[in-house]
Amino acid sequence: MKHYNIPIFVPHLGCPHDCVFCNQVKITGLSTDVTPESAETIIFEHLNTLPENADVEVAFFGGSFTGIPVDVQKSLLETAYKYVLSGEISGIRLSTRPDYISEDILIMLKSYGVTTIELGVQSMSNDVLIANERGHTDTDVINACTLIKKYGFTLGVQMMTGMYRSDVKADINTAKRLIALEPDIVRIYPTIVIENTKLCRLYESGAYTPPTLDDTVDLCAKLYKMFTENGITIIRMGLQSTDLINENAEFIAGPYSSCFGELVLSRIERDKLENMAKMSKDKKLTVYVPPCDISKTVGHKRENIRYIKEKYDIDIEVKSNEFA
Repeated sequence: MKHYNIPIFVPHLGCPHDCVFCNQVKITGLSTDVTPESAETIIFEHLNTLPENADVEVAFFGGSFTGIPVDVQKSLLETAYKYVLSGEISGIRLSTRPDYISEDILIMLKSYGVTTIELGVQSMSNDVLIANERGHTDTDVINACTLIKKYGFTLGVQMMTGMYRSDVKADINTAKRLIALEPDIVRIYPTIVIENTKLCRLYESGAYTPPTLDDTVDLCAKLYKMFTENGITIIRMGLQSTDLINENAEFIAGPYSSCFGELVLSRIERDKLENMAKMSKDKKLTVYVPPCDISKTVGHKRENIRYIKEKYDIDIEVKSNEFA
């Protein structure tokens, strides 16, 4: 059964912090706060477009949901919960900050049918968290993850790569520490420079240089393997395209691509091809893969095939084999 999220964005609601990289209007493409009435409309319209018997969750994304005044939280949750009671959706998921989790909050969320909580962790380095004005610590992350798992929610964590004052070593260490907390799901977001943010000013002053797209893809391929080898599902890599964030719009700099996740998966396949090329004495190799893996094995615009040819002078032919 295919899973669907009905996304309801709450840009900057509940969050008192202006993290250096953050402009929620640009990230979500929205500038107004959600109301129970607008949430009702979003849910109703989405349900009318989804197939019958689909697994559907309402997802409150964007701001720090559990930092919203409790009466507003409850009004939004009540709007979604009636669809849980009717059986039209299977549950509710939300994103929030690690320092906005407590036993009282979790008990309340449980009573309204919330099933999944995603934490905006971003980094497990306190130096990086301070530099980016996150307003929480690694201890807050550990405590929040422990409580969320204790109360039986599905635990999601979100991390960022290439943050101000971070580096590859710190990002890999963040992944290692998150793996130790045993989340169920992970999102990986490369840092990009968005206009009207403190990070944009740091970039323009020369104090911050974002990693290249190629280096970020390479890092995220390593992170992907780290998480998946530990049984943790990665549900997104890279920011979602909006009218304000895309290759032709208003992000200023950084490793953005609308197909970032595909680039990462393709890089993983390139690493496999390279290992084969290193061991091969032939100038031509035929690789058999399942039909669904042909595109990522060949690479975007056949970049994997070209890479192996240029580096090892080996021609790679990728063929379909449904039993591969």
